[in-house]
Amino acid sequence: MRKSLTIRDLGQDIPYSEALALQERLHAQRCAGEIPDTLLLLEHRRVYTLGRSADAGHILWGSHDLQAAGIERVETNRGGDVTYHGPGQLVGYPIIHLGDADLHVVEYVTALEESIIRAVAAFGIVAGRDERNRGVWVGNNKLAALGIRVSHQVTMHGFALNVSTHLSDFGGIIACGIRDAGVTSMERILGAAPDMAAVKQAVIRAFAEVLDYTL
Repeated sequence: MRKSLTIRDLGQDIPYSEALALQERLHAQRCAGEIPDTLLLLEHRRVYTLGRSADAGHILWGSHDLQAAGIERVETNRGGDVTYHGPGQLVGYPIIHLGDADLHVVEYVTALEESIIRAVAAFGIVAGRDERNRGVWVGNNKLAALGIRVSHQVTMHGFALNVSTHLSDFGGIIACGIRDAGVTSMERILGAAPDMAAVKQAVIRAFAEVLDYTL
């Protein structure tokens, strides 16, 4: 039997702290069996986030530079290093029970990658994986970053897909701690920004297909 999935579109300009607090509430509810698996979709305000294993030296800009650019700096409890979120980037936070889905953590991360690979394929983008680094790649450029947390078999955090992201904002960090690779966006690859609503629908369809959900 296919599982049920709830989609919540939170919109644009969402502060990181606000979305994190919502994730934590939903995580507790999912652990208690009070809600079904849920996928949050949103665009954040400009922010650099540091995961549990992050090197603070990978944020290259000082406090004055960050203030001038309007970029917040936040430490968080996801895995991974430093990354950026901002307008034009589709962020997805799945709150799902891996035990109920019969998934191990590595299988889940692979499923997230596959979902994004299939979603961008609908726009003619051929993306793939890098054996050295998790995420979704086009050549030597990262198109989508992943960073998750699993507690009591329930996931938090997730993926960030660059749709029409201001790629110059990545200049203030060594993204994911990777020095010998770049970042890209769907807009850069296609030569024009795709419609964000259409990208969301493609991601939802692919996510449901790969993880065997009914919407």
